[in-house]
Amino acid sequence: MTNFNAVPDRRKNINLTKWTAFPKDVLPMWVADMDFPAPKPVLNALHKRLDHGVFGYEMPGRVLQETVSARMERLYGWKVNPESVLTIPGIVSGFNVAARVFCSPRKGMAIQTPVYNEFHEVKNNAGISQINIPLVKSIKKNILHYEIDWDLFERRVKKAGIFLLCNPHNPLGIIFPRKDLARMAEICIKHKALIVSDEIHSELLLDGNKFAPMAKISREVEKHTITLIAPSKTFNIPGLFCGFAIIPNKELREPFEKEMRNLRLHVASMGLHAANAAFSGKCDGWLRELLAHLTDNRDFLVEYVTKYMPGVRTTKPDATYLGWLDFTQSGLEEPPFEFFKEKARVALSDGKIFGKEGEGHLRINFGTTRSLLQEGLERMKNALDAFYF
Repeated sequence: MTNFNAVPDRRKNINLTKWTAFPKDVLPMWVADMDFPAPKPVLNALHKRLDHGVFGYEMPGRVLQETVSARMERLYGWKVNPESVLTIPGIVSGFNVAARVFCSPRKGMAIQTPVYNEFHEVKNNAGISQINIPLVKSIKKNILHYEIDWDLFERRVKKAGIFLLCNPHNPLGIIFPRKDLARMAEICIKHKALIVSDEIHSELLLDGNKFAPMAKISREVEKHTITLIAPSKTFNIPGLFCGFAIIPNKELREPFEKEMRNLRLHVASMGLHAANAAFSGKCDGWLRELLAHLTDNRDFLVEYVTKYMPGVRTTKPDATYLGWLDFTQSGLEEPPFEFFKEKARVALSDGKIFGKEGEGHLRINFGTTRSLLQEGLERMKNALDAFYF
């Protein structure tokens, strides 16, 4: 059994972004990496490379492609030809490459906001337009829900060369149901918009929820989809920068691969070996234990906010380790990010980086120990109590 309530001191690494970006008295609950050591099979694979001692050039091989292909079939019954699997430095690299290849000055990229902040950088990186398709927010008993406005979706996708999907969604924790995926795909194919599906959180499923890749909807959808996955979030190895673009359609795969070569986007040896170990199946027991811990933390977060922060609304995410908190009705006189950083000494992700719809919101990372999560929430509650009373 893995004890996810006992973690190493992450401040000892002086360059570690999450724990060194703010002063030492500020509790970091922002950037999306967890505080847990990677599973033993991953660590063993890295130790094996270290013990060998030679770090020459190493390119992704057939074995790694077969490992990814086998995992897709084992998890989803999705038969992927290993040749369809391209190794990339990460999901962000993947969708930026796709934008460079498949968008144009006339046809930009459509995204569903609020959404992962890196989606908002593509327009500048690739010199294209960004087409926002805001999700529709509703509140039921203090819990936030988001749905698709289908008329708006179709009107906006018409203008796009790519629809960049985030599923499961960051920061909202939505797993889009199959019927919604099918309808999105149908609209995209009708209007000749390529689907690029960021599925990096697809194994971080809470409550035993199920997930199906967009490309698994049908062979027709598969032909129009680039699927981006990585072990980095699931197995907490984001600093090793290794992900995969699954592109069964050769007419899409070849120009994507050519642009990768042109940009000289390579993955380091350690990332290749860690990814192979992570996706091998040897870490799946660790993952089951992790998901139980994250589900318990999610439930604790929702219950705490509902009970002790009555003016605050929250999602109840179905996946990821990210919560989404709405302070738009809280009466705070300054942006919530600044309020909690200064008054509670807690750093969360500022909602505005996820798009205009994120203003007045915060993203919280509950991929940590229960004690640290509780301490952060208590600091936030105390700061709100002091403000109100």
